[in-house]
Amino acid sequence: MSGSTGQDTSLLLEVHDLEVRYDGIQALHGVSFTVNKGEIVTLIGANGAGKSSILRAISGLTPFTGTIVFDGQNLQQVPAHLIVGRGIAHVPEGRGIFGNLTVQENLQLATWQRKDKGEIAADYDRVFTTFPRLKERRQQQGGTLSGGEQQMLAVGRALMSRGRLLLMDEPSMGLAPRLVQDIFRIIQNINRSGTTILLVEQNANMALSIASRAYVLETGTIVLAGTGLDVLGNPRVKEAYLGA
Repeated sequence: MSGSTGQDTSLLLEVHDLEVRYDGIQALHGVSFTVNKGEIVTLIGANGAGKSSILRAISGLTPFTGTIVFDGQNLQQVPAHLIVGRGIAHVPEGRGIFGNLTVQENLQLATWQRKDKGEIAADYDRVFTTFPRLKERRQQQGGTLSGGEQQMLAVGRALMSRGRLLLMDEPSMGLAPRLVQDIFRIIQNINRSGTTILLVEQNANMALSIASRAYVLETGTIVLAGTGLDVLGNPRVKEAYLGA
């Protein structure tokens, strides 16, 4: 696998001096980074480094101070449902699907804000082409799916929202090695089809190998940045995250 290069290098997301606190404990300390259109940008770091807090702030799920600008629009105090409407889709850690709803109903929920009703059928086709197993199980309740199938459903639901920026939080967590390969191949295909991706992932080796650029977080601070392959080859990263 090789890093995505993306065709459009114009700025899509700009995060500046981002700070997040939970019950008085500071999770992020002045984090700043950018994501350009067409990129896969990866955030890596140990558990508790602040990676998920960044995604939650961008998608409006966590209060923050600092500046988050998406496609020229400031997201400060914009509610989460409006952020989705502006084109940011979030695949949360733990998948977050509705177990008592069918696959079809889970996907349908993601379209409620869309105005382009005529395009929705084409997006169902896209999801079912990407994930044939979901098509086979479209009338099955989400809670009865395997872990890998639930992850597919979480990604498929994000695709149904037609987001231009896809936030992915630990998409390979809990998956068998063969499914991990599948999910990273699918992430690359989604990116090649025009979706920009901000990826949080514990599997640093796989994540960095497909990333255009990467940022390394330690205790709420960015300590290293570079292309995916540069960060992958960094001795400090190899020792801390790649078992070298």
